Amino acid sequence: MGVRRQKHAKKIMGFYRHSFQFREPFQVLLDGTFCQAALRNKIQIREQLPGYLGGAAQLCTTRCVIKELESLGKALYGAKLIAQRFQVRNCSHHKDPVSGSTCLLSMIEDGNPHHYFIATQDQDLSSKVKKKPGVPLLFIIQNTMVLDKPSPKSLAFVQKLQTDQLVSEYQKQSIVDLKEKEGLAKQEGEKRRKRKRAGGPNPLSCLKKKKKKTSESQEPSTEKKKRRKRKRNR
Repeated sequence: MGVRRQKHAKKIMGFYRHSFQFREPFQVLLDGTFCQAALRNKIQIREQLPGYLGGAAQLCTTRCVIKELESLGKALYGAKLIAQRFQVRNCSHHKDPVSGSTCLLSMIEDGNPHHYFIATQDQDLSSKVKKKPGVPLLFIIQNTMVLDKPSPKSLAFVQKLQTDQLVSEYQKQSIVDLKEKEGLAKQEGEKRRKRKRAGGPNPLSCLKKKKKKTSESQEPSTEKKKRRKRKRNR
């Protein structure tokens, strides 16, 4: 196993351990396409996968996957034998089996509570798995197993979770203390009081009052003129 590939897997496993609480033994759900690819490339899944993931792994599948392999006949007989060696997990399709991809998608609904890995070569299934946060994806390329990097959906989910946690802690621990130290609480109170006082006298009413004053100031001048005229007449 290449050192670079091992570092790649270790980094990704660290992400899922810390962000989504994945723990040993890791639960790996395999479909028929992955078993067929492992058989073709002579990969010993049970021996190689734990070393690649860096911990004990439980390989499992579902009845729907095995039923699908049985229905495909001799072409996938070897893949069926491999799948039958794994633990069979109960699904909700006892009476009416569905396709392997549909069954595996149902196993990771509601936030993947059992912390399953999905191991598949099905591109359509892979794209649907990537739309669900917290679901590691395994596939085979060039005779080697590869753990896919976290999907944008998983990264966005973790980023939002971290942001919400930081904001809530900051509000609880820091905002009140900072306001008291900086006197922001008093300033906010003063601002609120100023807002209440806003709205003084109507500017139009002020103009009217000024006009009244001018008319009153004109009255004594007219009276003085009348007195002067009376004196002259006398």
